[in-house]
Amino acid sequence: MGNENEYIDRAQQGENDASDKKTKNKKRSKKRVKKQTSFVQILNGDFLTKEFMLNNLNFIFFIMFLLILTVGKGYYGKQLSRDVAKTQQELDEATSDYFEAKVSLEEKTQRTELVQQLESSGLKETVNPTKVIRIKKEK
Repeated sequence: MGNENEYIDRAQQGENDASDKKTKNKKRSKKRVKKQTSFVQILNGDFLTKEFMLNNLNFIFFIMFLLILTVGKGYYGKQLSRDVAKTQQELDEATSDYFEAKVSLEEKTQRTELVQQLESSGLKETVNPTKVIRIKKEK
């Protein structure tokens, strides 16, 4: 059985901690610099000539395809709304024509109008009420 507790030199530990802090600071500064350079590259347009563009070409084409679909959907929706409005207007016109024809038919088929039109042909309206004749059938 060995001694599980080992002696750690404080000076050596301090150097390790300092080197760890330096590497962490370098990583942080690299991340910041990388983020800043990426942002600057996007603003400058340099990212279009970089390896980034070539590596993500499929994704970029997919995004462009989605944008084209979105624009197409907008135009399609506008066309549909125009077609609906046009069809509604045609329906309203047909409905008004129907009501106009119905009113005209009702005016022409009124009893007084029919009597006046048939007087010239010699037909007259009966004064006596109509009678119904029913025949009983024997079995």
